[in-house]
Amino acid sequence: MSHRNLIAILRGVHSSEAGDIARALVDAGITLIEIPLNSPDPFEAIPVMKKAVGEVAKIGAGTVLTVEDVDRLKEINAEFVVSPNCDIDVIAHTKKCGMGSWPGVMTPTECFAAIKAGADGLKIFPASQVGAKGIGAMRAVLPKNLPVFAVGGVEPIDFEDFAKAGCNGFGLGSGIYKPGMSAEEVGRRALDYVYTYDAVYRGCH
Repeated sequence: MSHRNLIAILRGVHSSEAGDIARALVDAGITLIEIPLNSPDPFEAIPVMKKAVGEVAKIGAGTVLTVEDVDRLKEINAEFVVSPNCDIDVIAHTKKCGMGSWPGVMTPTECFAAIKAGADGLKIFPASQVGAKGIGAMRAVLPKNLPVFAVGGVEPIDFEDFAKAGCNGFGLGSGIYKPGMSAEEVGRRALDYVYTYDAVYRGCH
């Protein structure tokens, strides 16, 4: 089965719990996992997750703001780079290093700047502010084959509206993980997102 276009964003995760949480996410059906760099020890946690689930999941980093961060991520074999902003230097360097680039954008100008710099897809952030209607309007002028993810304040109840607007997937933050949550709780929350995603995008329950 192909990857679901759901990225679990584990802001605040510790390397000591990273393996158990990664396994819980994969068991629930989520195989794209992002550790933001403003977490306690992201450069330790990413290798832990890769060791735990790297054969079946893709592990990347979020809140990546500098070219230097990209270089460090390359060294630990992170697979994709997500940013809250559209920094063309970070995008271009990420691609030069052979990793997937997912910059944060909010306007058509930022969208096209990111595409020109080589982004693999766009992270519409904060999606709750742009809204499904705003994304739909931008989707009309964006390349049809370019993946667009809605990130920030998106809950399962919102999936259908965003899907109709042309979103291909979602980044899942505090709704799926908050510091202190057990792996079991993360797994339960992940199942809710997976169930709704499959109903909306795969027409199954």
